Amino acid sequence: MLASLYIQNYALISQLKANFNNGLTIITGETGAGKSILLGSLGMIMGKRADLSAIGNTNDKCIIEATFDVSKYKLQALFKDLDLDYDTQTIIRREILPSGKSRAFVNDTPVNLEVLQTLSANLIDIHSQHQTLELTNDDFQFEIIDALAENQKLIADYQLELQNYKSYISELAQLKSEQAEALKALDYNQFLFNELETINLESIDLTVLEQEYEALSNVEFIAEQLASSSDLLNNESIGLIANISVLKQTLSRISNFSKNYEELTQRVESVLIELKDVNIEVEDASENLEINPSALEALDAQLKLINNLLQKHNVEAIADLLAIREDLSVKIQNSFNNDKRILKLEQALTTSEKDLSNRAESLHQRRQKAVPLLIKQLKQILQNLGMPNADFKLEFAKSKIFKSNGTDDLSFLFSANKGSNFQLLKKSASGGELSRIMMAIKSILSNYIQMPTIMFDEIDTGVSGEIANKMAKVMKQLSNNLQVFAITHLPQIAAKGESHFKVFKEDIDAQTQTKLKLLDKDERVVEIAQMLSGSSLPSSAIAHAKQLLN
Repeated sequence: MLASLYIQNYALISQLKANFNNGLTIITGETGAGKSILLGSLGMIMGKRADLSAIGNTNDKCIIEATFDVSKYKLQALFKDLDLDYDTQTIIRREILPSGKSRAFVNDTPVNLEVLQTLSANLIDIHSQHQTLELTNDDFQFEIIDALAENQKLIADYQLELQNYKSYISELAQLKSEQAEALKALDYNQFLFNELETINLESIDLTVLEQEYEALSNVEFIAEQLASSSDLLNNESIGLIANISVLKQTLSRISNFSKNYEELTQRVESVLIELKDVNIEVEDASENLEINPSALEALDAQLKLINNLLQKHNVEAIADLLAIREDLSVKIQNSFNNDKRILKLEQALTTSEKDLSNRAESLHQRRQKAVPLLIKQLKQILQNLGMPNADFKLEFAKSKIFKSNGTDDLSFLFSANKGSNFQLLKKSASGGELSRIMMAIKSILSNYIQMPTIMFDEIDTGVSGEIANKMAKVMKQLSNNLQVFAITHLPQIAAKGESHFKVFKEDIDAQTQTKLKLLDKDERVVEIAQMLSGSSLPSSAIAHAKQLLN
């Protein structure tokens, strides 16, 4: 409920503060007194856009602050979704700066207008002739029926499954797209894999292969160098072995004279032994050396294949090729594994579709059962509101798609007079009829769901006499379940309020200001009497006002 409202520097309101109670609160005032200004300030709280024209004194900022008691509204989840601090006494504050910029706060947390609109829609409902167009909206019509059918839990479960269903569709489409792309690339990936698989990459040492290739490519040069080496070792006149042998003999002649000479002789002998070993290996290498064009050709082909693969895949090492081969293997395997994943998802989608269909059918059946009750209650209330022949027909058709609240398409049909054909409510009901139908519906809904504060904005326009009295009774009955405000020009309605505020203008310091005053018992008598007879207050008007109040 709206517990209090504070307004500063808004239009003709310099400063205003009012506290409100539950039940039915009446707001009256002469035409042009500023009731629309009061509604405009509430519009700011509800997230409507503001501009400089809303500021009374353009040198100061405008402040509008409303306190709501939300303890009965079960809005904890909504506050969490909106990332707001929950408090049973929630304060919404709107500021409009002289620059024209606007700021909004919920429990001191800055919010944007979208958040404000979402939250305030659950707190206050301004019901005007214009707002009754909501009645022709499909979503609102379903909300009415589902409230009477007590479908809230079923709809929540249905919407949860609908999320799963849409998730399966999205995932399946993505997987099929990936599979199509994978199948397009499958042949190429298979070719690349086979190309890498045909050579035993694990057994290849590229460094060794390159050394073998270099040796076979230079066999003639190697043979020449080995022959020269052998000649340097074995030549009788200049060969190293012959000369080292002579050196050994020369030093051995003096080895007995000194230990140093003996060690020199031993070192030369070691060199001689090593040279003889080298000579043997040179001879073996020379004997084993052969020109092998076919081996060279095979090595050349293998190296070209490996280098081509390295260049093709833009890598530098055999290890990189091994990693690429493994990646290709996984891609090829996934191309075949996707079939299993797609089948599993298709099965899940089928199960989800059946589940949704069953839930949608349950919603349909419960709605069908609720329709007669809704029509009966509507006709009872509207009969008291001057529409004795009003009748309704609600028809359902099955949609082929899963909507947010099931698969029903709804036709909300209305007939205002006996013998008239049923037509769509949006096409056949006048503005006044829609206004009274909306009042009746909200009166019914209040018995099934916790509704926000309702403010009726002169919906009694064009109504008088006994109908006005019955409309007042509906408002009074509605206020048993929720807080109701009624801005009215009719004394019959004004008399039914538990609280009565008057909007009026007052000139202060050569400036016109809009004021709001809570009337006491005597002031209410005067106000209602003036609504009955005008500014003159005959005793009959006073007596009539007292009678209405009693």
